[in-house]
Amino acid sequence: MSPAYYVHESAWVDEGAQIGENSKIWHFCHVMASAVIGARCSLGQNVFVAANVSMGDGVKVQNNVSIYEGVTLEDDVFCGPSMVFTNDLNPRSAFPKGAANYVKTHVKRGCTIGANATVVCGVTIGEHALVGAGSVVTQDVPDFAVVYGVPAKLHGWICVCGQRLKLDTGGAVCAVCHRRYTQIEPTRIVLEGESR
Repeated sequence: MSPAYYVHESAWVDEGAQIGENSKIWHFCHVMASAVIGARCSLGQNVFVAANVSMGDGVKVQNNVSIYEGVTLEDDVFCGPSMVFTNDLNPRSAFPKGAANYVKTHVKRGCTIGANATVVCGVTIGEHALVGAGSVVTQDVPDFAVVYGVPAKLHGWICVCGQRLKLDTGGAVCAVCHRRYTQIEPTRIVLEGESR
């Protein structure tokens, strides 16, 4: 009986990796043992998923991305082509630290990370945030934030549906899907009707 997911013949999935239903693993990928990949995920060409990585449902990882140990991706995260995760703040080839000392990175539900962005380990990227292409993320990113630059800085807000938001008098309404947001403080907005 064939598995409920697709693995291209050039890809390698180590024994012990868990892969959810209807996920697709394309050309030249490598998924290590103890990695957990949710349902309906797509790993583009030349993606590496390290041991103990946790990936939720509906995650899309574009070509040439390595997801190193210590990285957690929640549901519906999008990783653009050739973006980079790290897991060690001061690596030395001659002094390896081992997996117990990797610095964790948490990417929350619905986040998008643009092509060629770099995420320095130890940060949390908030729900539905957008990291611009080529950015370097060195600190936590709030929910619904649009950040870009080197280092990445806050440049606005974005809706769950991907439309840029225009804040006025403490809130915003999406022009496309009509979701409503309230600004709690200068660096925090919340989606009305969701308890957090």
